[in-house]
Amino acid sequence: MRQPLVAGNWKMNGSLDSVTPLVEGIKAGLDSVTTAEMAVCPPYVYIPTVAALLAGTSIALGAQDVNDQESGAYTGEIAPNMLTDVGCKYAIVGHSERRSIYGESDAFTASKFAAARKAGLVPILCVGELLEEREQGITEQVVARQLGAVIELEGVAALGDAVIAYEPVWAIGTGKTATPDQAQEVHAFIRGKLAELDADVAAKVQILYGGSMNAGNAAELLSMADIDGGLIGGASLKPEDFLAIGIAANR
Repeated sequence: MRQPLVAGNWKMNGSLDSVTPLVEGIKAGLDSVTTAEMAVCPPYVYIPTVAALLAGTSIALGAQDVNDQESGAYTGEIAPNMLTDVGCKYAIVGHSERRSIYGESDAFTASKFAAARKAGLVPILCVGELLEEREQGITEQVVARQLGAVIELEGVAALGDAVIAYEPVWAIGTGKTATPDQAQEVHAFIRGKLAELDADVAAKVQILYGGSMNAGNAAELLSMADIDGGLIGGASLKPEDFLAIGIAANR
């Protein structure tokens, strides 16, 4: 059985004053989460603070992005080895906001994925379609293209050392959520595409749902056969809601 993963993406939120009570609130209720691995991905500047707060707990630390270069003249960027240096286990790559707002291509995302793995990070590879792409009926084509860029560069076996997050872009920060059946359909498609190349990788890879999962809808989404957890946005900023999602993943 695949262990559920509930990862909080704090996005560009937080302050030194708010980080400590947020983490302490999660820690206080952690005993109620018996199955899922919990992880948090703070903004870069708060990673060392959060790392210190997480010391001695089972909560994993991640970053919201990573560059594809090891070092050099890349002003404002963060190298993968810098993230491992401060205790990160995970790095999100290819989030829809990176793709749509900052124009990051499938190829660049694949390069980031490769660099993260090389440094010992576990990439959380985000894939998903825009509203117009869903309305055009090309969701599967879009997701297959995004996966294909990584597989072409790294090989399908690399996804066995990673996490995939399906995030329908139209359901991120909009209050809209794919129905459990809609989400399961795409998760099953992803697993099926991988199974065509490597059944073992397909069976073990965790596929998270990343489209406005919250305390109210988590149990129903997590009951689907191919939904192995969540990449959580707004709800991860409230300890009680984040924990509720972790509890919903209990088996």
